[in-house]
Amino acid sequence: MVKDKKRDYVAENKWEGSKEQVQRRMARNRARAAAVRAGLVKKGDGKELDHTGFNRKGPLDNTKVKVVSRKANRKRQPKRDGSND
Repeated sequence: MVKDKKRDYVAENKWEGSKEQVQRRMARNRARAAAVRAGLVKKGDGKELDHTGFNRKGPLDNTKVKVVSRKANRKRQPKRDGSND
């Protein structure tokens, strides 16, 4: 692992506390809570909700989700240039 530049923790904390990011985090939490109520996932089961469609910007409410393992969800990442390939 190559560390070529230092992390800017101040900028990271500013982004995590921004209105847009707080809204997206609340939407993710709401989706997880709904899946727990539906019995699809349980605390500590190693499963996550995968928001299909790689919606990098905009609201996450009313997007389709599926239950996948943590490994599968972390492996499947969108390209940074905005394409879905």
